[in-house]
Amino acid sequence: MKGRRLAGPETAGILFVTGTGTGAGKTVLTALLLDHLRRRGVAALAMKPFSAGGLGDALLFSGLQAGELPLDELNPFRFASPVAPLAAARAEGVRVALADAVGCVSRVARRCAWLLVEGAGGLLSPLGEGFTAVEMIRSLECGVVVAARDELGVVNQALLTLRHLETAGRPAGAVALMGKARPDDSAAQNAVLIEEWSRGVPVARVPWIGRNCRSAAALGAAAARGGGALERAIEAVLQGCGDHWTRSVNGVAGARRAGSIPGWGKPRPEKY
Repeated sequence: MKGRRLAGPETAGILFVTGTGTGAGKTVLTALLLDHLRRRGVAALAMKPFSAGGLGDALLFSGLQAGELPLDELNPFRFASPVAPLAAARAEGVRVALADAVGCVSRVARRCAWLLVEGAGGLLSPLGEGFTAVEMIRSLECGVVVAARDELGVVNQALLTLRHLETAGRPAGAVALMGKARPDDSAAQNAVLIEEWSRGVPVARVPWIGRNCRSAAALGAAAARGGGALERAIEAVLQGCGDHWTRSVNGVAGARRAGSIPGWGKPRPEKY
């Protein structure tokens, strides 16, 4: 059964999932968001425009969305070498322009109510000729969530990413701190410090769900084991992004649209 189509912001309901770097947890976060929305009847899709080194992430998304997107649309720019996408593309004699990448995302966005777009590497990793995720986010005028590993050093990494997005005119709606199997001592204060020093960007702590969640079935089972804590974390990410729309995109109209998505647009105390 297809999910019901719900109204979204003027930007076609695109949420870009970027991160503080490779291994920050972008794929797991995107998959959890996708699963969460689709289980609630939202016509959501996910795509990964750039990949280098394998198709595992794209195949995970394909399984979660029942193969609704052909691989060439879900992962249009894929390269063999596990390096930055720009370097991998050049090694294969391929040139990818910003307009090409934005066009691929925009075409998929017209097929769903909400589109999750996973970036590659960190915010400033070179994706194509002369552009990074920042230029894609600005061109798409979309929402942004930042994935970051909940460990020592993440406060600096997260704040650098958040401030660059703010400077680019596309402030993040939320930060998702992705849990580890064995948290270090910093995990007790990372979320508090990031929220304080970012002037109130919401921070959600996403619990560790295991190492082997690389299939739709495995991720679904892990999500079920995560129970209420995981559900609350994913709702908090969506809540933060919904509040971002109400504050900075479409005013009152945006608030109404955000409120039509489960968990989006509910009042949150202003911290600025």
